[in-house]
Amino acid sequence: MKKYLITVNQKQYEVEVVEVKQQVQTQKTTSGIKPSVTVSKPKETVAGANGHKVAAPMPSNIIKLLVNEGDVVNEGDNLLVFEAMKMENNLHSPVSGKIASIKVKVGNSVAAGDTLIIIE
Repeated sequence: MKKYLITVNQKQYEVEVVEVKQQVQTQKTTSGIKPSVTVSKPKETVAGANGHKVAAPMPSNIIKLLVNEGDVVNEGDNLLVFEAMKMENNLHSPVSGKIASIKVKVGNSVAAGDTLIIIE
């Protein structure tokens, strides 16, 4: 038996814990079944009267803008760099066109689905 002193909400409690040693037998089987996972790509653009809205694919921080308003971009060009889950990622242009508006600045925190850039 082991004794521990635990503090919860500024109150201390002495707790005794019994260690139970029990062997668990496991058996590995391979039946030839492979797990299947389907991952859908998040919708990054919305076509509208004002052009394509490029949205944040996940909650993140904007690290660097690689384009300016008025720039012409091709599909696949890097638009900006964002940090999510301690990793830097590039956001690519889903369509060719002209940068009509940039809705974020370096240092902004954005939520998934927030409009970042509008391409005409």
